[in-house]
Amino acid sequence: MKKTAKNRRNFLKKSLQTVAVTSTASLLGCNDQVIKSSEKGPYINFNNTYRWKMTTAWSPNFPILGEGCSDLAAWVKKMSGGRMEITVYGGGELIPALEGFDAVSNGAVEMNHGAAYYWAGKIPAGQFLSTIPFGVNAQLMDTWILGNGGQALWEELYAPFDLLPISAGNTGCQMGGWYNREINSVDDLKGLKMRIPGLGGKVLAKSGGTPMLMAGGEIYTNLERGVIDATEWIGPYHDYLMGFQNVAKYYYYPGWHELGTVLEMLVSKSKFEALPTDLQEIIRTACLRLNRITPVRLDTMNAQYLPKIQASQGVSMRLYPDEVMKTFRANTIETIAELTASDPQSKKIYEAFLDFQKKIVPWMTISEKAFYQNIL
Repeated sequence: MKKTAKNRRNFLKKSLQTVAVTSTASLLGCNDQVIKSSEKGPYINFNNTYRWKMTTAWSPNFPILGEGCSDLAAWVKKMSGGRMEITVYGGGELIPALEGFDAVSNGAVEMNHGAAYYWAGKIPAGQFLSTIPFGVNAQLMDTWILGNGGQALWEELYAPFDLLPISAGNTGCQMGGWYNREINSVDDLKGLKMRIPGLGGKVLAKSGGTPMLMAGGEIYTNLERGVIDATEWIGPYHDYLMGFQNVAKYYYYPGWHELGTVLEMLVSKSKFEALPTDLQEIIRTACLRLNRITPVRLDTMNAQYLPKIQASQGVSMRLYPDEVMKTFRANTIETIAELTASDPQSKKIYEAFLDFQKKIVPWMTISEKAFYQNIL
């Protein structure tokens, strides 16, 4: 019995020594893996928290577009485990609705959600990364920007302003607009005062009208009082909520000027690059999510509200006459030719777009175009 007990003690002693050695080796191995992992993985700083401000071009809590910005802020907070919080301000709450470009560039705020054609006076070439009259739809704008070189051109264009542009939504094909008079010929465009931004506004001017740029919150009153004769906005859902059916009679389509308008998130480039790399990726991922969900929400609501507008008393939906559409198209070609001839950046970006368009059209012709023409 004494010998047996002694053997047991020796066995246990040796076993414990083996476990200790093995455990130590395992721990050293784990530590080595952690070190190697940290060398290869993202830089994550769990000790700092970040509080950013986002301004927008939209009225406070504006359906879908403004609400989407709030959603993005919530996604970022959740994905970062609360390490990053973004406070969203609607247009006019912190700065005027159309001053986000300067606010982010100057470092007053870290982010702004809007559209590149709002800054056409500062950076004309940016319009081509927002929407091009008679250009391509939302899907193909994403294909160009995200997969065919558009993003690199966009970042190069904005870099001197310390801005990083990121796609963060798309309105899809918009409506042509609301008019207080019939448009039966090109002559009816002469002297027409219309709220319309970007290249579309320049085309209207060449066609005889007077384009005007104003924040969304000002449009209804200006249309009601006759300050403007017409306005384009987005689509049936937002147009109905704005009440345009109560102050304008004629609702024209299609939205030749905005076939797939990219909504951009402007981010302070220097502040973005100072973030831990995981937070950088979280912001990019949240923008990509917003980029996809926005057109889904818009298509859903536009389909629901189109019948409401069609049923509105006194509203007449009209297809633009062929003569007017041909004039818009011809004047689009002239407008872009003039801009690209005078601005090297616009020329560079538009030529890249045309190269992409030339490559993608054959595929779209035998796929989606054939579907729309022969099946729907």
